[in-house]
Amino acid sequence: MKTNGISHDALFKHFLAHKETAQDFLAIHLPASIREICDLATLTLESGSFVDEALRASHSDVLYSVRTRKGSGYIYALIEHQSSPDRHMAFRLMRYAIAAMQRHLDAGHTTLPLVVPILFYHGRVSPYPWSLRWLDGFAAPDFARRLYSASFPLVDITVIPDEEIVVHRRVALLELLQKHIRQRDLTLILDKLVSILLLGYTSEQQLRAAINYLLSNANTPAPAAFLRQLARHTPQHKETLMTIAEHLEELGRRKGFREGRLKGRKEGQEKGQKSEALRIAHEMLRNGLERALVLQLTGLSEAELAQPKH
Repeated sequence: MKTNGISHDALFKHFLAHKETAQDFLAIHLPASIREICDLATLTLESGSFVDEALRASHSDVLYSVRTRKGSGYIYALIEHQSSPDRHMAFRLMRYAIAAMQRHLDAGHTTLPLVVPILFYHGRVSPYPWSLRWLDGFAAPDFARRLYSASFPLVDITVIPDEEIVVHRRVALLELLQKHIRQRDLTLILDKLVSILLLGYTSEQQLRAAINYLLSNANTPAPAAFLRQLARHTPQHKETLMTIAEHLEELGRRKGFREGRLKGRKEGQEKGQKSEALRIAHEMLRNGLERALVLQLTGLSEAELAQPKH
């Protein structure tokens, strides 16, 4: 008979939120290998509000922490209540477990805790019909097991030789630039950049993005000269590289604009300098340089750059 009284979930939480009840529950239902290393006397009820926003509507029911008998480690028991079967319950439990691990790290701990998800089920369908081994949710469980029980693939470009990077086709330019972006003299990799560009895998849009990145992050003291050198050896990109180099050189010649404002030059001189900087800025934008970079190079404000070109 259905009434408006206490719900399945409310009764579950009422009992399991009681520490002594939870101690009995875990003493009975924890896997023996885990129970042996748990000091259930240290059981502490944790908040269930650790779940991320996407899961907030169906957050885990009860989370307890417990100290281990060996060292100063922590184990969490995450107890989830279900009155109906869920095909992807194992995956949900894994998400809750990872969220609990993140909360543990956020509290200042430096190692991951063990989180033991436990499903408490009392639905009409009996026995529980779905696997609680989360890897079984994959179309290829054995492949998933090998992937998630081994080290993840690592692409450490800091140790890959430049000669190997050069033959990485469409990703070579990205890898080489990001490997060397912090070195002061990028002319040391000029020949490698030329080799990559001559292979023809780099699109015009990718080249412009790479130039934006270089100008924003590189420490090279003469970026215009560097781009000119690159242009001389890469005819298919010569126009783009030379145009941007010319803009940089023109800005260098007119650098007095920003300095003039700071030194309080006459209004007419300042206006002329601003107008010229604005013209160059619009040309840079037209040639694919990013807005934030143009503001940085020209010294213009966002409001000034928004003005139409005269």
